[in-house]
Amino acid sequence: MPAGVVAVLVGLTDGPVDVGALEAVWVNGVGGQTFRADDLYVKWAPAGTDQDLEAEAVRLAWASRWTPVPEVVGHGADETGQWLVTRAMPGRNAVDPVWVARPAQAARELGVALRALHDALPVAECPFDWGVPARLARAGVPAEAGAALVGPVPRVARLVVCHGDACAPNTLLADDGTWTGHLDLGALGVADLWADLAIIAWSTEWNYGPGFEDDVYAGYGIEPDPERIAFYRRLWNAT
Repeated sequence: MPAGVVAVLVGLTDGPVDVGALEAVWVNGVGGQTFRADDLYVKWAPAGTDQDLEAEAVRLAWASRWTPVPEVVGHGADETGQWLVTRAMPGRNAVDPVWVARPAQAARELGVALRALHDALPVAECPFDWGVPARLARAGVPAEAGAALVGPVPRVARLVVCHGDACAPNTLLADDGTWTGHLDLGALGVADLWADLAIIAWSTEWNYGPGFEDDVYAGYGIEPDPERIAFYRRLWNAT
């Protein structure tokens, strides 16, 4: 258990923390971890990784004015890493066994949820950029190399505030199948709607198996666009 996680929980509870009672719920590929303690979630990012939990806290606070996202309780950093504490939200994430067993219903609601997010968040008021040049720059990919990697950028279909990591695990669904919230908005920013939509549809193949992408597009209320889908998946892999 990272010392910083224990310290922040002690500060929030004003008492001893039973480390053994904390539930580890997620581990990512760069050593980051997420723990649950009662109605709190604590995300931990070790020092030296590219995770920016302060940026996520800022984006969550901004988005919370228009759409259901986790309430930020606190965030901070020390020499060992960063942490972000949020309140639990109602619903199960869309890769819970309940929804893996009902993939068509879940996939359609992923599209509904993403459309609701895109419709709710105001582009004109968003200070965050997730467009192609910004993503390539953050990944350290020079513009010339980026063009060779991903090809020409398609004309924007519709500019929206994108989730930035739209996928089945980052969408919460109630027991009746309706969406309840969005998680992990650390890359949220303005971009073409297909930057999100191409990836959330792709995530159904990773989490449910093949055959459910069209359910996502139907839930969103749009016909698939093969050119933009292919481009934004190449960009995802490149960045």
